Order: sequence, then structure tokens, then C-alpha cells
Amino acid sequence: MDGRPSTLREQRRAETQRVIQTHAVRLFVERGYDGTTVNDVAEAAGVSPMTVYRHFPTKEDLVLVDQNGPLVADRVAATPAGQPLVHRIGGALVESARALTAGDDRFLLARLRLMISTPALRARHLDNHHVLQQAIVDGLGDEAADPDTAFRAAVAASACLAAMHTALVRWATEDGRGDLPDLISEAFAAAFGDAAPRPR
Repeated sequence: MDGRPSTLREQRRAETQRVIQTHAVRLFVERGYDGTTVNDVAEAAGVSPMTVYRHFPTKEDLVLVDQNGPLVADRVAATPAGQPLVHRIGGALVESARALTAGDDRFLLARLRLMISTPALRARHLDNHHVLQQAIVDGLGDEAADPDTAFRAAVAASACLAAMHTALVRWATEDGRGDLPDLISEAFAAAFGDAAPRPR
């Protein structure tokens, strides 16, 4: 019973976040990123500017914030420890992409296009890759307690994220044609050859 209010609160928070971000991305697409203010987003979402900032501390966060890091980290943690790191990490990234594109993937496509076309977002997007890289290493838990293993995991994650980024850019510039998880798998094959993670 104690968990219910917390869960309900988290659900409300997630829903408010989703509504704000949906309106923000729509306005950025319609008016341009620089032509849209946080006040515009707040008005469209029916909340105060303070509420927007509570959920998204910076304007860039309105586009870049998502729940992909924990999702990928959980999937990496659930993989068998004996597999090569590139397989574990790459497989988790492909599975996460499949979850993100299930149903309507236009929102993801709009976000990616904004990231590619807006200089401030491009810079922060690279920061997000660093955060995701660390989340992946952290997802390995005690396995990455050894500095050498943590280093190898960070290298594998960085290589996988670079290949995935190339696939994301292609998918966005081609108007979302094709299956994004398949394209990411192709990018891994191009980067790693026979060592590439294979789709499940």
C-alpha cells in the first residue's frame, strides 16, 4: 500500500513530462528551435514555466531527455556474463531501439531531426552519449568493478554508440524509411564484421 502513492506520483510525473515534451517537439518542428521559448511550450502544454523547468532543467532537455539509459543498462545487466561485451551492449541497443520504435516512431524521428539540425542539440547529444556509455558500464554492476574490465566495457560501449549514432543519422535523414533496429544491426556489422552482435 505504501508503494501505491509513490507509483501513482511517478506515473503522473511521467505523464506530465510526456505531455510537455510532446508539445515542445511539435512547436520546435513548427516554429524552429530558436523561434520557440520555454514559455511557449508551457502555454501549449497547459502548465507553468516553472513546471516545465522542474521536469526539464534546460531547453535542450525538452528534446534530449528520455528513459533510454536505464532501459539499455537493464538489458545489458540481463545478458549472460560469458558473452563478448560488444554482443551484450550491441544487442541491448538494438532491443531498446525496437522498444522505442514500437507503434508510432514519428516522435522519435522528429527528435532525431532536431538533434541533427540544431547545433546546441548536437553538442548536448554527444554529452548524452557519454552519459549512456556510463550507464552501460554501470549496468554491468560488479563485473565492471575491476578497472581493466570497466575500461574495456567503456570502449565497447563507445564503439557501439558511435555505430548506432551513424545509423540514427541515416534513418533520420531518410525520413525514417526502413526498420531502425535493422539499420543499427547493419551499422554494427559494418563496424565489427564477424564480431558484430547478431539480432535475436
